[in-house]
Amino acid sequence: MVEIERKFLVKSNQFKEQASSKSRIVQGFLNIHPERTVRVRIKGDLGFLTVKGISNASGTSRFEWEKLIDLEEAESLLGLCEEGVLEKTRYEIPIGKHTYEVDEFHGENQGLLVAEVELNSEDEIFEKPNWLGKEVTGIIKYYNSQLSKEPYKNW
Repeated sequence: MVEIERKFLVKSNQFKEQASSKSRIVQGFLNIHPERTVRVRIKGDLGFLTVKGISNASGTSRFEWEKLIDLEEAESLLGLCEEGVLEKTRYEIPIGKHTYEVDEFHGENQGLLVAEVELNSEDEIFEKPNWLGKEVTGIIKYYNSQLSKEPYKNW
């Protein structure tokens, strides 16, 4: 499956008033490689194992495979992850025909707010809320795998 998404910085907390849901996420990486990453995530009381491929030239599209796993399995796998487990709160905000996912990072990435919107095609038109800031699609330092190695506090 190919994931197509655009990524933006968030310039205010105004999005929180529009959120339809909020969940705590803890995630780590079993493998970080330029051509693929293998992620373990706990979102609420669910576990996930995800493999992501290399992004295309624009950074908007890449292969993604995700599987639901038992919470206990996810917790065990987090113990095997590379250093730099991420913690964040994810807010889901419906805007027009799309749902933005805004991640408010904690720990060493405290202060970073990043919004993502998934699209059906790279040239799909989508509504941009006023709290959306600069686009950072394809800028590798904003990838979660990179934030686990080089946290926001060190920029």
